[in-house]
Amino acid sequence: MTAAATHASASGWHWRHPLRPLRRRVQAWFHNRLRRTDTLTLTQRNVYILPTRAGWMLAVTLLVLLIASINYQLNLGYLLTFLLAGSALVGMHVCHSNLRGVSLHLNPPEPVHAHQALVLEVRLGSERRRPRHGIGLGVMGDEDSPPPLAWTDVPGQGQAMLQVAWKAPSRGLHALPTVLVQTLFPLGTFRVWSLWRPAATALVYPTPEDHPPPLPPGEPQDAGAGSARVHTTGEYDGVRAYRRGDPIKSVVWKKAAQAFASGRDELVSRDALSSQR
Repeated sequence: MTAAATHASASGWHWRHPLRPLRRRVQAWFHNRLRRTDTLTLTQRNVYILPTRAGWMLAVTLLVLLIASINYQLNLGYLLTFLLAGSALVGMHVCHSNLRGVSLHLNPPEPVHAHQALVLEVRLGSERRRPRHGIGLGVMGDEDSPPPLAWTDVPGQGQAMLQVAWKAPSRGLHALPTVLVQTLFPLGTFRVWSLWRPAATALVYPTPEDHPPPLPPGEPQDAGAGSARVHTTGEYDGVRAYRRGDPIKSVVWKKAAQAFASGRDELVSRDALSSQR
């Protein structure tokens, strides 16, 4: 880490790339163009391929080998250069074929509570006889760094289950984020990926209280009352200490004001006499 980066981290200021807002806009525009569906089959129309860093380094190495072979008239250099280039070319086709044709199906997600990770269970299927190796799934986030991936192999003419976790930002009903599907098989010199927007929604409940107040005691009911509805008279028999869950209208605000004026943080509630009519 450089001295400037260390000083920036110590002062709480982080350098941001000037093209980051533009990149996020383009990414959001591209994701919004994707059709939402819970079942997706990867074809040449929605699968993309680019060299990885290792692939670019291999290309530079092959270029250096080719220039050296031409300069020194090395036949073995030509042989090594074209052998490596042919292997990389075959690896590109194998990598693209490894992901093309895979079908994805999302099982309905189970509801969770807030601050819990939602598990997305995806079933991957293949109709090809040969197995598919090293297929990863991950949930796309707002940060620029690549998402963590869960990896699996899909057997020939079979299926495989893969689970990825996603943490909802808040409680409520949420649309599922974009899912990244990628592979680097076999050489790691090319990255083949696709983006998938599931149509299912996730329900996030509020976080349950750690120590909830006890439920109010039940009222006795005569045997002959049957299913008659119980009514309260609205009469009050003194006051008691405030308990969580008491209605606001039952709080004795005059006594609360006197307690606050004397420096005590106490509330009292009216204690109602319930009777049946």
